[in-house]
Amino acid sequence: MRVAASDVELAEKKHESDGEIPVKRKSISYAKWGYFFIAPFFIAYAIFSLWPLITTVYNSFFENYRIGLDQVGPNFIGFENYINFFTGAKGVPVWNLISNTVIMWLMGFIPQLAVSLLFAYWFTNKRMDLKCTSIFKSIIYMPNLIMASAFSLLMFSLFANTETAPINNMLLSIGATTEKIDFLANQWSARGIIAFMNFIMWFGNTTIMLMAAMLGVDESLVEAADIDGCTPNQIFWKITMPLIRPILVYVFITSLVGGLQMFDVPQVLTSGIGVPNGTTKTLIMFLNDNLYSKNYGAAGAISVILFIVCAAFSLIVYYFFTDRTLGGAKSFAAKKKKKGV
Repeated sequence: MRVAASDVELAEKKHESDGEIPVKRKSISYAKWGYFFIAPFFIAYAIFSLWPLITTVYNSFFENYRIGLDQVGPNFIGFENYINFFTGAKGVPVWNLISNTVIMWLMGFIPQLAVSLLFAYWFTNKRMDLKCTSIFKSIIYMPNLIMASAFSLLMFSLFANTETAPINNMLLSIGATTEKIDFLANQWSARGIIAFMNFIMWFGNTTIMLMAAMLGVDESLVEAADIDGCTPNQIFWKITMPLIRPILVYVFITSLVGGLQMFDVPQVLTSGIGVPNGTTKTLIMFLNDNLYSKNYGAAGAISVILFIVCAAFSLIVYYFFTDRTLGGAKSFAAKKKKKGV
């Protein structure tokens, strides 16, 4: 390319020396093609995401619902939908809905993260040298492929208070109880079933992501720490965990957003009622009730509040968990060596 450019420059200089006007070559810009190829994404985003978000925010400031066959509104009422939501002016225990959602998410996420970290460490640890790991990976990921509605119906059949319910019959046969237990009539057992379902459905996906993160850890850091006398626990907590922190942040944020949007499992398992006494009713289930009753103003306000809460929590998690990752892990082995371990 440099030779060709030099030839062009020499030719232009020759033309100038001969008194001829040099011909300016038009440069070709390929930058516009980049915009052409990314345009479909932005067009689809604007139509299917941005515009619905704008209309949701717009509708949240209006009174717009149906009573029987009569349509009320749309009438502009400002922030009244937001005030009604937080004060419970419409008889809605909003703080109960928030606590239900957060409790059930934590009950499922904490064991999910613990088990996923354990499995990911086992599958990626060369010292353990586990056999048939590909089969185990496929098995733990399979529940993620099952539809939530089908899984909810299965769990309902297992824990139902009927003559053919397997769990109750098993407990009676081993003498663990003398009468059938109505699991969905107790708030903690009902919440536990929902949390267990979320755990089973998602821990396989979390394990795969954490395995990918652990496989990306530089082996030289682990070997150096091992030579310097670090224990496996020290290597895991001081080297592996800091280096996979970006993936942990991603898992935490996606799980948090998914937990706050929990809907399908409790909706199907409790028939949308949130039994017992609304203790398993989530924010999105309440949002669905407003959409079903055509109360678009209240539904819009709930959607906007949920969007702000998810964004705020995500920023908090990102801020507190994304510092001192690689530097701390790399300096750990050096510190141990200085101390003469």
